[in-house]
Amino acid sequence: MLDLTAIEQLDRVIHERGRLAIMSLLAASDSLSFRELKELLNMTDGNLSVHMRTLEEAGYVLVHKSFVNRKPRTSFSLTDAGREAFRGYIQSLEAIVRQSQPASVGAPAVASGLALRTT
Repeated sequence: MLDLTAIEQLDRVIHERGRLAIMSLLAASDSLSFRELKELLNMTDGNLSVHMRTLEEAGYVLVHKSFVNRKPRTSFSLTDAGREAFRGYIQSLEAIVRQSQPASVGAPAVASGLALRTT
């Protein structure tokens, strides 16, 4: 039987598809600019802004504002709390996946009639 604790522990801030994508990208880099995130995620300015504000208010993202060649540049990075929250989110997903597998995972596929032919 599936223990629903792992599902209940999923961070609702991160769980939304757009924010999960943002957190995944930021976890894999030191920082990304607003423009880079927008292009990678194919989001509108408004949509990305709302997600970034939500992540910032949760304390998961740090906003860096600067000027490059006299043009404003906004970039983002994960805070320590954001990295920890993302790590916990991934661990919860892994627990759900482990529990969702049939007990016979890893058993030979012959039992289910799905044996692969080798020639």
